[in-house]
Amino acid sequence: MNEIFIEKYRPKIFDELVGQDIIVERIKAMVKQKNLPHLLFSGPPGTGKTSLILIVAKELYGEKWRQNFLELNASDERGIDTIRGVIKDFARTKSIGDVPFKIIYLDECDSLTREAQQALRRTMENFAENTRFCLSCNFSSKVIEPIQSRCTIFRFKPLEKNDIKKIVNRIAKEEKLKISDSVADLLYNISEGDVRRVENILQSCASIGNNIIEKTIYDVVGSIEPKEIKDVLELAIKGKFIESRDKLIDVMLKNGLSGLDIIKQIQKEILNLKIDDNKKLELIDKCGEVEFRLVEGSDEFIQLGALLAYMSKK
Repeated sequence: MNEIFIEKYRPKIFDELVGQDIIVERIKAMVKQKNLPHLLFSGPPGTGKTSLILIVAKELYGEKWRQNFLELNASDERGIDTIRGVIKDFARTKSIGDVPFKIIYLDECDSLTREAQQALRRTMENFAENTRFCLSCNFSSKVIEPIQSRCTIFRFKPLEKNDIKKIVNRIAKEEKLKISDSVADLLYNISEGDVRRVENILQSCASIGNNIIEKTIYDVVGSIEPKEIKDVLELAIKGKFIESRDKLIDVMLKNGLSGLDIIKQIQKEILNLKIDDNKKLELIDKCGEVEFRLVEGSDEFIQLGALLAYMSKK
């Protein structure tokens, strides 16, 4: 159901895109001239990389876009056989229509093995006359330098708050949802600019009711209200270690949260505490140490208790 919801709100034309204005304008100019280089889209998930290349294909080819566009997810098909087989077979044929090239879109290309990337480099050269490659990745550093040098690189950034609000308001209007400004702000804070996550959260909340409130969102994402964490931290700072620890354990068990979930929220709430800035620095540094120990497999209750004890002593 979520995939259907996201597909429904995937932009169909350039004018529907929200955010990434500079990148969109440059791509629009290329599409208008029907002169597209090899492209490398780099950036965090949910920022419009796939949506943009789908719009490019539809603008260039119209109704014949499916015959001229090949989309592969490199995390599923990441071996050299894919490059030598599927991609070469598609690349060696001519395009249908008046555009002189096809487009091959490789999503998550940073998951390709190094051998596959080396094979892809040669394929990009050999079929450059009638095929354009668009590569999408989260980390461009994982793409070998020879491929990067063959592409025009566009770096996507997380969407800003106003952009997320525009998307939320559009969905609310079309789906007849009641979403206040405070809820829209919360969606932005939780998603951190990831539109896909915003739409997934809204889809889950809409299945519960049309009036979306903050508590519903916290329940859906498996998080807790910042006030509960803030209360725990304030008790610890006042030296009330036992009360602070008991409240934290109660919050974790009641909401089914892991130590890693909690430590991330603690780190955010430390910045909102009314304490000296130098003390905030010490506590944030301590959070990093605790988070490392949790990742390495330490007991979460012992480590979080140690953090609260450290705060109480200070």
